[in-house]
Amino acid sequence: MADDNEKNESEATPTGNVTTPDPLANGADTQPQIGVISQYVKDLSVENPNAPDVYQWNAQPQIDVQFNIGSSQISDEVHEVELKIDVTAKSDEGVAFAIELLYCGLFGLRNVSEEQGHPFLFAEAPRLLFPFARAIISDAVRDAGFQPLLLEPIDFTALYLQQREQMAAQQSGEQPVGNA
Repeated sequence: MADDNEKNESEATPTGNVTTPDPLANGADTQPQIGVISQYVKDLSVENPNAPDVYQWNAQPQIDVQFNIGSSQISDEVHEVELKIDVTAKSDEGVAFAIELLYCGLFGLRNVSEEQGHPFLFAEAPRLLFPFARAIISDAVRDAGFQPLLLEPIDFTALYLQQREQMAAQQSGEQPVGNA
């Protein structure tokens, strides 16, 4: 059995209590760590340009949803991930509503390589942010006087993998398969 000072995992004592290893000295913690620091609305715009006439329209509007993901490094260990969602409802009579949301999260990444951090920032972090952004969009549509809009869940991991395949195909000169 290893020396007590070299324990890296929690162990149960004979009495059933769980002990954790002593904290490492500052700078000696080399295990990868990722955590959510904060999340917030950075920008929200709700437009209802044809009110009150829009409430008399009979035609069902076409809903167009566009989203984009961005990431920027704030400091050595902190990244801001931006989830931008644009929703527009149009009918033959005009625009019923338009909503633009920029929902962000600050994520701490310590001892994480670029190879591991990139998928987290562009697939997992947006997956964590999306339910909150989805609720904000739903509330904004409702507050504009319409039935709440419930956005379908998005598989950010599949989209990330598809985008990576398309980028690899473009770099090798092949035609991408599928649509994003």
